[in-house]
Amino acid sequence: MKKRVLAVLFGTMMLGLAMSAVGSAEAETEDPSWHQDFRTDITRTGSTERETPDANNQVHSYLSGELKDADIVLSRPMAVMINNISDAMPQSGLSYADVIYEAPVEGDITRLMALFDDYSGLSKIGPIRSCRDYFVDFALEFDAIYTHFGQAVYAYDLLNSDMVNNISGLQYQDQVGELNGYAGEDIFYRTDDRPAPHNAYTSEDGLNLAIERLGYSRVLDDDYTGHFKFAADGETVTYTDGTATYIQPSLYSNKPHFEYSEESGKYLRYQYGDAHIDEMTYEQLSVDNVIIQYCPVVYYDDNGYLNVNTNAGGDAILFTRGTFQRATWEKASDWGPARYYDANGEEISLNQGTTWVCIVSHNRTEDTMFE
Repeated sequence: MKKRVLAVLFGTMMLGLAMSAVGSAEAETEDPSWHQDFRTDITRTGSTERETPDANNQVHSYLSGELKDADIVLSRPMAVMINNISDAMPQSGLSYADVIYEAPVEGDITRLMALFDDYSGLSKIGPIRSCRDYFVDFALEFDAIYTHFGQAVYAYDLLNSDMVNNISGLQYQDQVGELNGYAGEDIFYRTDDRPAPHNAYTSEDGLNLAIERLGYSRVLDDDYTGHFKFAADGETVTYTDGTATYIQPSLYSNKPHFEYSEESGKYLRYQYGDAHIDEMTYEQLSVDNVIIQYCPVVYYDDNGYLNVNTNAGGDAILFTRGTFQRATWEKASDWGPARYYDANGEEISLNQGTTWVCIVSHNRTEDTMFE
């Protein structure tokens, strides 16, 4: 069984998280208590029913909605933190991810979390960077195993709790001590084509070895029922609020945007003034769905560490096939998935395929542009 102790005391422990960081961070400039207060309801809910495999032993993926081998779909996905500053380009493995989360970190830069149904055959995934606590929250929405190399002090208590199965590149951290999830120096490796800390990678072999050593279950929780609602096989979703062939989620330093390709039916990804390329394929990243999810954000401290409220709900905009839909997002429980609803309260479907989720501060909606 995976390490999942649903302790009522966990919410109380998280209330003291900022106090544990005194040695590493300045005093808080705003009250970030919502992040801890929202971690009190940890009851797992949902149906235990699973889709019955078809004659080819395939079921629909919880990440992409596509038919895949049941053994892959019913295994827990892997979430990997990916460095996204210019010195880390090009990255490796992103084109194989089914879902990518992009969220801001310090200094108005963004970091990526790639979620994989299947990472078999990948010899180079990364470069891998450090954790922020809100990325762990997003990983928990998918019951994923979470991989990172380092962490902000505000993530320490969560990573060392029984709620999280993580794979860590570090064994110790100053001010907080030993870290859960360390499985040995051979899980990650460094290349010599770029300077540290932008050269740490892992692979299929490294991740599988870490899971074995750490004793993590590979099987999805019995009550996990998925995150997104997808169109049925053979159906194509279009939205009714208008067309959108260019999307600028926010004015982050990497200047990210997406351009819709009529030929492929996908959104092509750009950043730093150029096409966003995967080093493994030398091809531009493209996705079927783009979601802009607005979250309340304040600062933990004067060093710029962000406290992103992953549970409050709020506005969202969904894009697919060159169309868009304004929406709201909600969560039924702190550890459950975000759901996206239209003005009539109906859950919105995505097209089957890959999805890029852009997390944007609720104070920066005016930075979003699409046409």
